[in-house]
Amino acid sequence: MGRVVVVSGGGTGIGRAVAERFARQGDRVTVLGRRAEVLREAARDIDGAHPVRAVAVDLSAPEEVERVLGDLPEHVDVLVNNAGGRGGSPQDGGLKGVAEQWRRVFDGNVLPAVLLTEALLPRLARPGGRVVTIGSVAALRGNGAYGAAKAALMAWNHTLAQQLGPHGATANVVLPGFVAGTGFFGAPAGEEELARRRSQTLVGRVGEPQDIAAAVAFLASPEAGYITGEFLNSNGGAVLGR
Repeated sequence: MGRVVVVSGGGTGIGRAVAERFARQGDRVTVLGRRAEVLREAARDIDGAHPVRAVAVDLSAPEEVERVLGDLPEHVDVLVNNAGGRGGSPQDGGLKGVAEQWRRVFDGNVLPAVLLTEALLPRLARPGGRVVTIGSVAALRGNGAYGAAKAALMAWNHTLAQQLGPHGATANVVLPGFVAGTGFFGAPAGEEELARRRSQTLVGRVGEPQDIAAAVAFLASPEAGYITGEFLNSNGGAVLGR
């Protein structure tokens, strides 16, 4: 029958690869995101044993999350918090612009994970439930507001793991490095940029969305039930574990 999986930011890039991975192993997948047509296209194109459901929602807004709760599964085995983004540069000069950017990055990366998780916690399987959040190596090596927001997710995950552990459920974070083909930086990276990124790794290649999906699938598996409160680097050795 498969498990019930919810993936935020599931329309493109890493989120779509994660959704495909679960769908192809027979799980029932729901993808969430802000762009309805992108989500619908992904749901149509992902080939699995069960149709993929698409729910359009702005996960940074509490009222939006509450609005779609009736469209989400009543029971959830795996929750993957992938929604997020860079947030762009300050759009105004001075401290006002800095404050606006930091709020925008925090709202776009931290609130979607926290609000969706809090909303679905009563529905998460106990025992056996899995929460996997997509962070970034920026949380370890620094990258302004974006790195700080991803570091906040790691701190939050510690609390979540402590909350879920006594009930036999786990919470972990995957930290991708550079991943090609995600649109994270806007336009696709050129060959010069790809070569530079390859040279930063120990394995001589850049990451692909499927690499991150594999890490998520492992942490979500029954075999990973003794791993919780952890972060898993998936960056080809560009940033070493600590």
